[in-house]
Order: sequence, then C-alpha cells, then structure tokens
Amino acid sequence: MANEFAIIEQYFKAIGDPASGTVLGIGDDAAVVEVPTGQQLVISMDTLIAGIHFPQSTAPADIAYKALAVNLSDLAAMGANPAWFLMSLSLEHDDSQWLTQFAAGLKWVADNYGLQLIGGDTCRGKLAISIQIAGYVPSGRYVTRQGAAVGDIILVSGELGNAALGLAQIEGKLELEPTLLAKSEAALNRPQPRLELVFFLREFASSAIDISDGLVADLRHILDASGCGAVIEKAALPVDVWIERQGLYEYALEAGDDYEICCTLAPGFQAEVERWNSLHPQTRLTPIGKITESGYQLLDGEHSIDLSRRQGYRHFD
Repeated sequence: MANEFAIIEQYFKAIGDPASGTVLGIGDDAAVVEVPTGQQLVISMDTLIAGIHFPQSTAPADIAYKALAVNLSDLAAMGANPAWFLMSLSLEHDDSQWLTQFAAGLKWVADNYGLQLIGGDTCRGKLAISIQIAGYVPSGRYVTRQGAAVGDIILVSGELGNAALGLAQIEGKLELEPTLLAKSEAALNRPQPRLELVFFLREFASSAIDISDGLVADLRHILDASGCGAVIEKAALPVDVWIERQGLYEYALEAGDDYEICCTLAPGFQAEVERWNSLHPQTRLTPIGKITESGYQLLDGEHSIDLSRRQGYRHFD
C-alpha cells in the first residue's frame, strides 16, 4: 500500500483553484488563509461513513460528490459563499482505481462550486470521509435558525423525499419505475447544494436550515432555536407525484437526505418568493405552512397530527 503522503501527492494536491484568501495550501503542517475585509468566516464539518451515510455499493465518484455537497449545503443554509475545505480520508486499501474515481468526483464538485482543497489527512481504516468546509459571508449577514417569528411563512426548496425513495429501492423496500428510479438515485447520490439561494436567504429569510435528517426534525431545530411553533400542510409538501398517489408522505416528512433548504420569511416578502420562482423553476420555493406561537402540527385535510414527538434520523437511537 502506498504511504499517505504519496496518495495525497498523486490524487489530492491539485483539487480546485486557489481560493480567495488562501496563502498556503497543501504541502505544509497546516494551511494559512486570510479572511477578506468586511467578511466573516462560516465553518462546517460533516463525516460520511460507509454503510451508514451511503450504501457500500456507492460509486467512488458519487461518494466524493456527496461528501462535499452536504457540506456545501450547510454553507448555503447560512447564506455563505464557499471558499476552501479540508478532508480526512480513511480507507482500507490503496486501490488506485477507487482513488482515481473518488478524486475525479471531488475535483468536479470543487471546480463547479469554486473552492479549493487546502489540507487534511489520509489514513488506513474503515472507509470514512470527514470534510471541514469554510465560506465567507458579509459581516453580520449570516442566516441562522434563530430568527423565525410568529406569522412567518415556512418554505422549502425543490422536492422532498426523492433521496429516501432511492435508498428504499436499494434496500429492496420499493420497486420504482425507471424514470423515478433514476431521479431518486441522483437525489441520493448527488444532492444539489442550493448555493443559488445564498443571496435570497441573506436578503429575505428570517431563519434557515438544510434538510438532512428529515423535514419534521430539521424544522423543529428552527422552532426550538426561535422559541416558536408551526403548522404545516401535508397537501402543500412538494413531492413527486408517485409519493402523492401512494400517500407515502413519510418519505418527505421524516426520511432525510434531501439537502433542500427550509426557511422562514415574513409575509411581506411573498412577492419576492414569486419573483424567485419565476426565475428559478428548478429551485422553486414552496410555502408549506406558518410559524405559530406554540405547538407543532401537520394538517392532513380536516385532521391535525401532532408532530412534537416525531423524530428524524438519529445516530444513537
């Protein structure tokens, strides 16, 4: 097996173009960066483990794509533009074909979203990828989970539940027709970080979060941080027509892995939402409910379902 230094030199030294503010990248004990004047640094970190965050059969390029994309999704939710990232890679074998494909997937995301790999670590062990990502936001303009207010509209981007359908197909729980299967596998393996929403969120959102553990669980984080409640409508959830026809809304509500944005806006910004949707049909923002003083309810026709005890994905349950 090649040593870790050879792996870094061969596969990861030239991932992404030099980022704004990068003084020293890969090749020393640590990287050196500068934060541009008038900007603040937004930092996030996620770990993906084989068999937990992605099936063992997942293609190496897709693993790399997802590892970086889920971190980009965190930056998007905070209203930050990406700049650079560090990566820790643990793998069992020095598999040149696997590493070549993995590095190609990582490079594609880095090039496409304009960020640079500036350091990290490689070691031998069970397959796992940890990425620490950083981006910039104008000082004081970051978006948090804390700002939701009573009367705010709750919105989500894109469609919910497709990644969960893809995983259910892999696990043999469903049999999807080819077009929906392709769509669901793409959502599972190559989620789209909604960085196009960064400026919109900074300008108009009172709070935001990316949906990784399911809408019910992640919206609850906003409610807890903001000291509010919510009412959402099942019929308003943006889902594929297959979910609607089958009535399998649990894939959209609780399954997770969507990496769409859930945000809240004051009612006075409805015109801005309509303008956004007219210009960005692929990242449409759908109103699904409102912020209330207390409680957490799902309206299903004439029925009201208490969501206060519902849980999303939890690692240690």
